[in-house]
Amino acid sequence: SQSEQQVLSSKLECVQSIKDGVLAEAQCAESDRVTLFPQKGGGTETQTQSSLQLLQVEADTLHKKVDSEDLYVTSILYEREETEREVTGREVTELVWKLCLAHGASYETAGLFMTLVFELRHLSLEALRALWQRSSFKCRDNWQPLIDALPSCATEACVVLMKELVASAEVEEDKIEYFFWSFAFIPKPTSGMIESLAPLLKSPRTCQSCFLGVTALLHRFCSAHSSCDDVPAVQSVLRILGKFLGGNCTVQDSEHLSEMQLVLKAIGNAGLAAASLAPVLSSCASLNSNPMEIRLAAIQAFRRIPCSARVSALLPAGD
Repeated sequence: SQSEQQVLSSKLECVQSIKDGVLAEAQCAESDRVTLFPQKGGGTETQTQSSLQLLQVEADTLHKKVDSEDLYVTSILYEREETEREVTGREVTELVWKLCLAHGASYETAGLFMTLVFELRHLSLEALRALWQRSSFKCRDNWQPLIDALPSCATEACVVLMKELVASAEVEEDKIEYFFWSFAFIPKPTSGMIESLAPLLKSPRTCQSCFLGVTALLHRFCSAHSSCDDVPAVQSVLRILGKFLGGNCTVQDSEHLSEMQLVLKAIGNAGLAAASLAPVLSSCASLNSNPMEIRLAAIQAFRRIPCSARVSALLPAGD
């Protein structure tokens, strides 16, 4: 029937010439016919001729040889070429303002935030304190870019500033939790970080998350320093933890029970650093009058302590 007749018919023919494995010439002829009213024989037709010819072949580009000494293996995460220029507090303040004015979840915001993190790493403690005085404001959506950027900074100066903000109650409770959980991910902790954080370990009731965060930081520090038990800052933290244990983890009520469980979990986090507390942990686990929760928590606190430092009488054979 007429309705089944082809409306569009096309044809393409090409002749290619290849020389030495390279296309040297191509001649193409294309025709397209559109029939709108087949019964009347009406329609349109176009014919196209095209010709491609190779003019020249460029010589291979020689790559500059790279000295093997300039090559190194590194992670591709958060790597950025270091700048030789000096970063000023005024520039970082302007960057915080730009973040406030930028749209919420956008590539621009992500780029500005990453720049802020890297530039914070170049600032001294004094410069960071001055920056906080200028840039502690909240954006229109109640966001504080500086508060969110500090935990990713991971320098000693940033950690000391975070400790000062916590001690002076200048940050909200949820941000304090954010601060302390970030300590477990600092790649290269320093004794100065531990020294600045130790005074916060005064009471589990006032700072639960800091016990776990600081001791996780302590574990990472001691994993990189073979004689960390000789570091005064480490000894200071261990004295505080040991004082909470007493001689055998005795507790008087349910409130003290939960505090003791937290301290024992923190000691388990500390790992290598807590080897000197092994005798006390043994006493805590062996004392029959201690609640079973405390005895089990004391045993679990040995999880990162080297076998050489563990007490053989942890669980007496006759118990």
